[in-house]
Amino acid sequence: MTLQKRIGNWLKNSISAKMITVGFLILILLVPLGFVDDLIRERGHRQQEVISEINSKWGEEVIINGPILKVPYHQYVEEKVFDEKTKTFLKTEKAVRHEAYFFPDELHINSNVTTQPLERGIYKSVVYTSNSDLKGVFSNPSFKEMEVGEEDILWDKATIVYQVSNLKGIRNTVAINLNNQRYDLKPKFDNAYMNTLESDFILDLEEIQNSTLDFESNITINGSNRLQYVPIGKETIVAMKSNWHSPSFNGNFLPDTEGKKISKNGFEARWKVLETNRRFGQSFFDHLPDLTEFAFGTEFLVPVDDYQKTSRTSKYGFMIIGLTLLVFLLIQISSKISIHPFQYLMIGLALVLFYTLLISISEHKNYLFAYVVSGGAIVSLITIYSRSILKNRKFTLLVLGSMLGLYSFIFVIIQLEDYALLVGSIGLFVILATIMYTSRKIDWSGQLED
Repeated sequence: MTLQKRIGNWLKNSISAKMITVGFLILILLVPLGFVDDLIRERGHRQQEVISEINSKWGEEVIINGPILKVPYHQYVEEKVFDEKTKTFLKTEKAVRHEAYFFPDELHINSNVTTQPLERGIYKSVVYTSNSDLKGVFSNPSFKEMEVGEEDILWDKATIVYQVSNLKGIRNTVAINLNNQRYDLKPKFDNAYMNTLESDFILDLEEIQNSTLDFESNITINGSNRLQYVPIGKETIVAMKSNWHSPSFNGNFLPDTEGKKISKNGFEARWKVLETNRRFGQSFFDHLPDLTEFAFGTEFLVPVDDYQKTSRTSKYGFMIIGLTLLVFLLIQISSKISIHPFQYLMIGLALVLFYTLLISISEHKNYLFAYVVSGGAIVSLITIYSRSILKNRKFTLLVLGSMLGLYSFIFVIIQLEDYALLVGSIGLFVILATIMYTSRKIDWSGQLED
């Protein structure tokens, strides 16, 4: 027997040759599977770009810091001026203007948030409109820390300041009532992330400074992604109510467990933050620092979208291809049915096609519909194809059952979050045990046991 014939017989009859061939085909199929992964990521990035564009036109995330009482004051610095007549330096004092920022003793915020979907083509974003009522009390501002004389405090130049991250989203004229006197707030030019709204000068503040200063305000604002507040009150209480069913409470503080309600119709939450819970006091002098790191609130979390689910599903592509081709290989070895490498390749490409069908259909329908249709189409295609290859009803039903089991198993894992790893590990153990059991009688030298 010539060497060429011996190699041909080995390739035709050797189990090792068949396993090497199938393994090589699986590696080749990783190339189109990688292209599918790239396609899923590209479509997912496109979705994020469209959502970001929608959100930018409606309103980005909202952080509100205010109201803050701003009171200017003078401090004096020594200057030396040269006198030409006496040829000596004269010492003078120059008044330099500074600003002091005082936070309220009490700050109560009642926020009602209404969410709605916005669509562009096949893409959808969730945005909201927040109506926030703010009430509270300012106490007598104290300059003892800076040792400022009463005559150097510019009470007639005092104003109210708000800092808001998203001026474009504001839907009403922001105003504040101080002791029944209304003050409209106007924007001040600033390139910082937190934009500034400031009122006109407060009337008669010097006369009423020894008593408390009650305030009321309202802000209606469009936003997306998240809504947060900076807890500048000595006691800050925030109550938030919304029709959104999947909130994620984030930031520096979590809501109280008592009274927190989350249902499919929306949520209710309440925060209480005290001055002792923060790392800053009730006043700042010279400048107002960025306090957004202390903000808290709610992220209007979109549940795992179809692109994320499709991407997670594609991670199991190697396993589905490998196990499906392994079923055909075991049938071939145990039954002596001849399956050509080209037929293995066609089956593998059909399995890869499942993911392109899944992503394309899910863009127009939901993930469940796309999974059932795509999976049903591929399982039917491979089952019919295997009937013509295997020419045996029992083996065809085995292929059908194994594929239905695999796709059902992957679908269950995708739906789970907390138990996905546990269920996946148990499932893989069962699959491995089944393969070991069914292949126990195979003589890997090339013969079946009697």
